[in-house]
Amino acid sequence: MQESRIPFGKCLNFSTFPTLRVALRVALLLSLLGLLPATISHGANTKTPCAILIHGITKDSSSMVAIEKALLDAGFFAINLDYPSRKCPIETLAVETIPRGLAACEKANAAPVYMVAHSMGGLLVRQYYESRDASQLAGVVMLGPPNQGSRLGNFLSCIPWIKDVNGPAGKQMGVDERSVPSRLGPVKFPLGVVAGTRSFNPLFSAIIHGDDDGIVGLPSTYVEGVCARVQYPVTHDNLTDDPRVIDQVVHYLQSGTFAGEQVEHFRCGNDTSR
Repeated sequence: MQESRIPFGKCLNFSTFPTLRVALRVALLLSLLGLLPATISHGANTKTPCAILIHGITKDSSSMVAIEKALLDAGFFAINLDYPSRKCPIETLAVETIPRGLAACEKANAAPVYMVAHSMGGLLVRQYYESRDASQLAGVVMLGPPNQGSRLGNFLSCIPWIKDVNGPAGKQMGVDERSVPSRLGPVKFPLGVVAGTRSFNPLFSAIIHGDDDGIVGLPSTYVEGVCARVQYPVTHDNLTDDPRVIDQVVHYLQSGTFAGEQVEHFRCGNDTSR
């Protein structure tokens, strides 16, 4: 039997299709009465996921623009926050910054909530949720976070003309018992970490020891509860604009994991099976 086809560009004569004609009339009537099934417009009830971006110390929101654009292109509602990273201690920065992002997500009716934090921004997230319910977080990606502190922080805090440059927060990221990373507990939310392993500062790298990104050592990026970690030969500052890193950020927020065989997997802090 020859297949019947309708010539492209010609109008359809509904009089030759009585069943279709009746169906269209019924659909029109239901539409006028507001009784069309919800499945016809299922996208109307689907919320846009919200991604809150938090820059690192000495930076501002411009350092996160490349990630912001990638997330917008991927369908996220992105909030690129600014905060005075050198003005206040980490505890103050956390409670003054993160609620602004959460409020923006709520105002836009965007959910679920994700976060992407560079460097010290990751400590703001950990500090904020240290004693708060983190179940609202669907996923977090930290780029070069000093989760175990940095020996570089202790070194710089001993130099008179440098120790005050990074403000109160800069003095809280060492490896001694007074530092914020030393007293924060395991993470309680799905976390992926991207670490850099390239440095162009031999002095800093000699102080840090081992693989590092010029600011943070690879071992320091780990924190108990992290789900996965991936590393690239990029510097600390370049973590926010390297295309490979950005692709992994988007992939993690969309799928809950990183892509590739080089990914290290750990026991997630939000794993309720333990």
